[in-house]
Amino acid sequence: MFDYQRMYHQGIRVPDIRTAMAELGAALRVTWAELQERQQPIWTPDRGEQIVPLLFTYSCEGPQHIELLQGTPDTFWDGREHPGIHHVGVWADDVAAETEALVASGWTLVGAGKAPQDGYGMYTYVQPPSGLIVELVNAAALPMFERWWAGGPMA
Repeated sequence: MFDYQRMYHQGIRVPDIRTAMAELGAALRVTWAELQERQQPIWTPDRGEQIVPLLFTYSCEGPQHIELLQGTPDTFWDGREHPGIHHVGVWADDVAAETEALVASGWTLVGAGKAPQDGYGMYTYVQPPSGLIVELVNAAALPMFERWWAGGPMA
């Protein structure tokens, strides 16, 4: 099982990321890492493997970061109909093992970087029956995020 003390972000789906950055940045006194525009791979149980357009950024200030996500219509990250907090993100040392342990205990796998048979990738989204979505993110990515939050490239 995962260690909730390793939570590092709250993922918020928004319909317009630039508007959300302006509204939340000023109100919460945070600055934003360089906006990322990606063709993001994701596997979901209902659609399988897909590549979807995604805009995202994080607040530079932490230790709890705000992640803003703008997905295209009818995608996992679409924030037009249901904007707001979508998930919490937690660092995981072994995404596959932690995901499988949660699924074995009754949680549902709702998304992943890769299909389960391909090892899930760098992240998964899992959900208990009570509803909270948790994103398990491979802790090996932490140095890349720290560089990005400090103003460097996300690469």
